[in-house]
Amino acid sequence: MNDPIGDMLTRIRNSQMRGKSVVSTPASKLRAWVLDVLADEGYIRGYESSKDANGHPTLEISLKYYEGEPVIRELKRVSKPGRRVYLGKSDIPQVRQGLGISIVSTSKGVMTDASARTNNVGGEVLCTVF
Repeated sequence: MNDPIGDMLTRIRNSQMRGKSVVSTPASKLRAWVLDVLADEGYIRGYESSKDANGHPTLEISLKYYEGEPVIRELKRVSKPGRRVYLGKSDIPQVRQGLGISIVSTSKGVMTDASARTNNVGGEVLCTVF
């Protein structure tokens, strides 16, 4: 697998299209940090660490719906393995005029675009969520 974050985002998108309540993805620290940001911002209910049938660590993501519609309307990967996108704190764009978030990997950890501006740091823009 070349893009583990892109794979996780695709699993979330596909599961929401099918109306699933839980989706499983292989575990990694970066995936967990991205899920922490999504949970803190209220886009998912949460996640749990577990093991699959072969004993490999996985993350069970609980998806969130409001009146039958997924809370996450749009989930896009920005920085890809073939083209990384690094931006300074003043260049990080707002998503849908502040209604959505960008998830940014900085030297101070994975955080939202607003937190990155507040902490005066830039970094790699992983994805946008609306």
